[in-house]
Amino acid sequence: MEFKHIPVLLQETIEGLSIKEDGIYVDGTLGGAGHSSEILKKLSIKGRLIGIDRDTEALEASKQLLASYSNVSFIHGNHDAMKTILAELAIEKVDGILLDLGVSSYQLDERNRGFSYLGENALDMRMDRMQPLSAKNVVNEYTEEDLSRILWEYGEERFAKRIAKNICTYRKEKEIVTTKELVSIIEKSIPKAMQKDGHPAKRTFQAIRIEVNNEIEPLMQTVADCVDCLASHGRLCIITFHSLEDRAVKKAYEKASGKCECPKDLPYCVCGAKRLGKIINKKPIVATEEEIISNPRAKSAKLRIFEKE
Repeated sequence: MEFKHIPVLLQETIEGLSIKEDGIYVDGTLGGAGHSSEILKKLSIKGRLIGIDRDTEALEASKQLLASYSNVSFIHGNHDAMKTILAELAIEKVDGILLDLGVSSYQLDERNRGFSYLGENALDMRMDRMQPLSAKNVVNEYTEEDLSRILWEYGEERFAKRIAKNICTYRKEKEIVTTKELVSIIEKSIPKAMQKDGHPAKRTFQAIRIEVNNEIEPLMQTVADCVDCLASHGRLCIITFHSLEDRAVKKAYEKASGKCECPKDLPYCVCGAKRLGKIINKKPIVATEEEIISNPRAKSAKLRIFEKE
């Protein structure tokens, strides 16, 4: 299958990066190189782009797409290791970083990756197929309590306890190995009257995917590391697709902008708040109606921009 990914909030992101033609930029979620190809168009031969992705298929596809450019480096890795990756490349500071979080269009459409709740495919959901933990492990090996917690915290699934219980009951008789089996369990766990707001498996699949790929826990530190890697007036653009990500990014930006986190009744600050830069847009930038019509996956996208002092 062709690796096709429609970049969301493309122009807004490019404008948000405020690209310098001789600058160094990082796309921490290279994917199908939709954003990266536009960044490269604005760079001179002296400029440089670092493309990072943990999906080897995405990297191979982007290498082909960007083959005409000599000023791009392709790195198989995780944006959570931004500092380490840049240090290994002997790069001290960069002029801009982009993180387009969540699952790509290709990963959703490529059914054998197990991200989609449509059809019947192996439970996988790994963005990096070299990692050991998969959705199959989570569904079959996690305790009922842990499953319930994940579905509630990462999927905000109101029927988390019932779904977790039914998963554990089912797997006593047979290991759950396909997406279709999991969807069937979910559908039986949610009352029909409550299945009108989108596909009933949507929240559960999101939660398991987040757990498999550890998408939320390190995010606050990742944002802090990215800010630290920016040169003066460098910009960080982060696109999120659900409230958990957006809240984490917002909080990390507020902390980097020097917002005090002390209780209001304290007479003075003891949290050590330090201003590292400013938030460019107080409210997240969202997709236009026109973009949502042409790319429905842009509906939940939110872009937040931070500038280093």
